[in-house]
Amino acid sequence: MFELVAVADGPALKIYIDNFDTNEPVTGAMVSVETPLGPATAIVDGDIYLLEAPWAMEPGDHELLFTLEAGADIDFLTATLTIPVGVVAAKTASPNVDLRVLLAAFSQSDAVKMAALGGTGFLLGLSVMALRRRRILAAGVAVVALAVMVTTSVAVAATTEPVVRDVAQRLPDGRIFAPKVAQRILAIRTISVGEAEYRRSVEMAGRVIPDPNASGFVQTAIGGRLAPPPQGFPLIGSKVEAGQLMALVEPSLAAADQSSIRQSKAELDQQIALEERQVARYRSLATAGTVPMARLEEAELTLQGLRNRRAALDALPMTAEPLVAPVAGIISKANAAPGLIAETNTEVFHIIDPAKLWVEASLFTNADIWGSASVTAASGRSIQLSLIGSGFAEDGQARPVKFRIDEPMVGLQVGQRVTVYAETADVTKGIGVPRDAVIRGGNGENIVFVHVGPELFEPRPVRVAPLDGGRVIVLAGIAEGDRVVTQGAELLNQLR
Repeated sequence: MFELVAVADGPALKIYIDNFDTNEPVTGAMVSVETPLGPATAIVDGDIYLLEAPWAMEPGDHELLFTLEAGADIDFLTATLTIPVGVVAAKTASPNVDLRVLLAAFSQSDAVKMAALGGTGFLLGLSVMALRRRRILAAGVAVVALAVMVTTSVAVAATTEPVVRDVAQRLPDGRIFAPKVAQRILAIRTISVGEAEYRRSVEMAGRVIPDPNASGFVQTAIGGRLAPPPQGFPLIGSKVEAGQLMALVEPSLAAADQSSIRQSKAELDQQIALEERQVARYRSLATAGTVPMARLEEAELTLQGLRNRRAALDALPMTAEPLVAPVAGIISKANAAPGLIAETNTEVFHIIDPAKLWVEASLFTNADIWGSASVTAASGRSIQLSLIGSGFAEDGQARPVKFRIDEPMVGLQVGQRVTVYAETADVTKGIGVPRDAVIRGGNGENIVFVHVGPELFEPRPVRVAPLDGGRVIVLAGIAEGDRVVTQGAELLNQLR
């Protein structure tokens, strides 16, 4: 259940405890340790545990037994702490030595050795020349100088000892060594993977659209000047109800239209005058019985129709068109201002219901969509979709497929471009892992990191296929039971 790493730090022991499957730090646990000096209890220090261990200053192998109690979970772990002789001596002699100074000393030692080797040949040459010329004194000086340089080199080499530093680094074989303290900083998380059957998925380019039954446009039927209703224009982002008055359109007539209206009025006035005389004549003749009453009634109806047409022309410039909301929702687009001249079919408002959105995608293959699909929001969370239906191939040989977003909108906007991962009827076997677990290697191949040891991670090249908005299927490269890094893989890949 647990993974434990104990690190000696002078006369103390730092204990790191993580969940074996997830690599999540275990905090607040009770840790009892059987040490060479008897039982002891570690104290909690943040996300680690500290234990006084004076026996850790002694070189050799120390057998330890850990008893962990984390809630209802209890586990027993055995470990061997090995303290090398050289490390104890270095800590005792100079516990505060800086690694950079020691590395500089090593570099200086190597330089002296190279200088000594180079000087050896040079001084031997001088000795040979001096002996040939019988200058014994010069040869003696050369030999003494050579001995001094060699002795200095040996002395510097002897006073510098290698120091091991516990830092995250990439090993020569490509694996990553990351101590527990580095894993805590990088927030490394893992999962224990298993093989299962999944339906193959296809990727489709899609776009978020509003539900046509829960959205609508507010447009002008006639051209005119916009006027606000008594409560004013509704603002963008505000909520409106179906049938709510949103704006008024006051018709504005051009000079040609006004001239045509005046001409129509004059013609109607003339016809009304003629029809009034005809009605008066028919009325007198009908009273005398010369004209039937039916003809008089027809003339009166014709006169009334002409008067109605004349009245409509008089009221035409004064009638404002009311613009009302066709559905309830949120105003996502507003193009209204007092006095704005709007032409016919001008879009003044766009109303949508953010809780009812669709996704329209284009399918370029002959695969049959099974019904389940998903997209990934900007936050990285997978959002489930339900299949509504698909059409026939259109331009570009792509079939339009529409999905309904099952849950309220989270991180999606109308018009946003998304990638849809839809399941098909084909079934395949593989290992499902989060998309963040698969990263791009230096040579362009897909890799995942496998937690092969408490502080060791191994990159594995894998072959993947899409599964859904948050996961992919690993078809080859890892085995069941491997602990795959799901969070922090990109940070591990940057270590050198």
